[in-house]
Amino acid sequence: MSLVLQSHCKVNLLLNILRKREDGFHELETILQPVPLFDELRIERASKGIELTCSNPRLAVDENNLVHRAASLFLKKTKADGIRIHLQKNLPLAAGIGAGSSNAAFTLRGLNELFDKPLNADELHEMAACLGSDVPFFLQDKPALATGRGEQIKPLEPFPALQGRGLLLIHPGFGVSTPWAYQSLAKTPEAYGKPGEAAAMVDSLQTGNLEGFANTLEAPVFQKHSVLPILKNFLTENGALVSLMSGSGSTTFAITNDRPSAEALRAKYHEHFGQAGWSATVAL
Repeated sequence: MSLVLQSHCKVNLLLNILRKREDGFHELETILQPVPLFDELRIERASKGIELTCSNPRLAVDENNLVHRAASLFLKKTKADGIRIHLQKNLPLAAGIGAGSSNAAFTLRGLNELFDKPLNADELHEMAACLGSDVPFFLQDKPALATGRGEQIKPLEPFPALQGRGLLLIHPGFGVSTPWAYQSLAKTPEAYGKPGEAAAMVDSLQTGNLEGFANTLEAPVFQKHSVLPILKNFLTENGALVSLMSGSGSTTFAITNDRPSAEALRAKYHEHFGQAGWSATVAL
């Protein structure tokens, strides 16, 4: 028996980083929106150990891969014999859209199903939080408010303000290191936000208003990668209702009136900046 799972990505509608904690992580509040663009995982039982293959040769297939680490935690916890996994990578790496975290979470979800659900929701959440701050979000499929270091998840109903909108994602062809982005905040302490912005934005989105979009990490990332603010401004000046960098970047997204508008904006982007990088549109 094997399972094939589609592992979706996300964008941060808000990433409000509040302070650096004594444990080295950052206290934050963020609003996460699932995006129906996918990697694919094929998972099946094996006689012993972990066998991981991947369509992207740039991605490690050992314990440096979050999928491998997720499988290892599952085997250790459940005493299962062995696992064989193939990861089909369709989404860009180091992009700020949580693809790696999603791969890890869907590995846990798939393995738990494949082995007849030996772990409960709390055990899966604890395991996911050990793998990374974004991983617990992908154990469920709704928008969410995340707090703490990002691992405390409050699922939310779909936002009326986004219903029927188009979404354009653009990855310009280079990645941004998440640890570097957070460490660089020390050079721009004025970028830290105040608590409460996430709750206010949730209220706004639930009442149909596109307000409150912000990302603390734009400050250090834009200083290093000067093409990103140029890209963001281009999207805003050419029809985007909202434009924002997602997570630690480098993916920038635009919300438009509908998907045809997103496709038109995508065409304008490539006409202006060329065909390098990766882009995609979806309907929200």
